[in-house]
Amino acid sequence: MGHTVVVVGAGIGGLAAAVGLRRVGWEVTVVDRSPVHADAGAGISLAANGLRSLDALGVGAAVRAAGRGQYTGGTRTPGGSWLTRMDGAALERAVGSPLLGIPRSALHRLLRAALPPEALRPGVTVTAATPLRRGRVRVDTGPEGEPLEADLVVAADGIGSRLRTALHPSHPGPVHSGSTVLRAVTARPMDLRTDFELTWGRGAEFGHIAFPDGRAEWHAVLNAPAGVRHSDPLDVLRRRFGDWHDPIPELLAATRPEDVLHHDVAELATPLPSFVAGRVVLLGDAAHAMTPNLGQGACQALEDAVVLAARLDGAADVDAALARYDAERRPRTTAVATAARRAGRMGQQVSHPVAVALRNSLLRLAPSGVAVRAIVRHAAWTPPLTRAFADE
Repeated sequence: MGHTVVVVGAGIGGLAAAVGLRRVGWEVTVVDRSPVHADAGAGISLAANGLRSLDALGVGAAVRAAGRGQYTGGTRTPGGSWLTRMDGAALERAVGSPLLGIPRSALHRLLRAALPPEALRPGVTVTAATPLRRGRVRVDTGPEGEPLEADLVVAADGIGSRLRTALHPSHPGPVHSGSTVLRAVTARPMDLRTDFELTWGRGAEFGHIAFPDGRAEWHAVLNAPAGVRHSDPLDVLRRRFGDWHDPIPELLAATRPEDVLHHDVAELATPLPSFVAGRVVLLGDAAHAMTPNLGQGACQALEDAVVLAARLDGAADVDAALARYDAERRPRTTAVATAARRAGRMGQQVSHPVAVALRNSLLRLAPSGVAVRAIVRHAAWTPPLTRAFADE
C-alpha cells in the first residue's frame, strides 16, 4: 500500500503539490472549503522558475500554450515617459523564458486536469490535523464531515491558514503591508502596444498584462489602510487614474464593475520557525505569504510543490525528507519575501514628491539590462533532479 496525503487548499500551490506527489507515487486527496471550483483571481505573470516547476510537474507545455510571453513593456510615469524598458528576448536568453501572462483560471484548470477527478473534494472545511500513531494524521472536517486519515497533510490553505495558526499559535500571523489592490480582466479584447506595463505614481501603481485572446488583466495598487472598501470601486479608479497615460483609461472603460476584485495586501512579515510540524507541512502562502512586488508568490509556491515531491520521491524516511524540504525552502522563500517587501517600499509605496523624483531619476540613469537582471536574480532556479521528473 502506497503513501497517502491530504492536501488542504485547491489553489495554485495545493494543486501543484498534489500533482507532484501523485507523480512520485502518493495517493492524493485535495480538499477545499469552496463548494465549487471558483477559479477566483484575474491574471498572473509566471517567471522562469515557476515555468520550470510546471515543466517538472508535466504541465509546462500546456501552460505556455495558454499564456502569452511578455517580450515588450516596462515601467512608466503617469505622464507616459519610460523609466525602464524590459527586453523579454534578453530575459529568455538569460533564463530560458520570458515572463508569461496567463489567466489564473486557466492555470487552475490545467493543474486540476493533471489529477483524477476523484482526487478533488470541494466543499470540505478542515478544522484540525491531529497526529496519530505510526506517523498517521487525522484530518477533521467539521461536525458534519467524515474525518480523513493520511500519512501526510499539506497545508496549502492560504495566507489565513487555520492549520498554520494551530501549528504556530504564538506566531503573529499576517500583517497589512500598507497597500490595497484592485484588479480585473477586461470584458473585451484590447489594442495594446506592449505585452505588459507598470506605471508608478505617488503611492500608486497601475499595471497590465496581455492575454493570448486579446483581453488584458490590470491591477491598481494604492497606499491605503486595511479594510477600506468602496461602493463603486471602478468609479473610484476612473477618477484616480483618469489622467494617467493610455491605455489606462481604456482598460478601465473596458471593465465591468462586477468583475473588479479588491483585496488588501498582507504578508507574513515574521518568518515561521519551521514549515514542518510532524507530518503536517506548510506550503505556499500558508508558509511564506509575500507582497506581490516581484511577482514571485505563485512561483515560490510552485517551487515548494516540486521540492516537496522531489524530496519524498522514494524516500525511506518521510520525516527526514520533510526536514530536508524545510531546510531548502525556508531560506529561499525568506530571501524572496524580504526582497519583495523592499521592492514595494522603493517602488509603488513611495509617495513623497521628492522621493518619487529621486526614484524616477535613479531608474532612468540605471544601465540597460538592470530590469532583466533583477528578474534573473530570483528566476534562475532549477528544480531538483528526481526519477519522476527526469523525462520532463
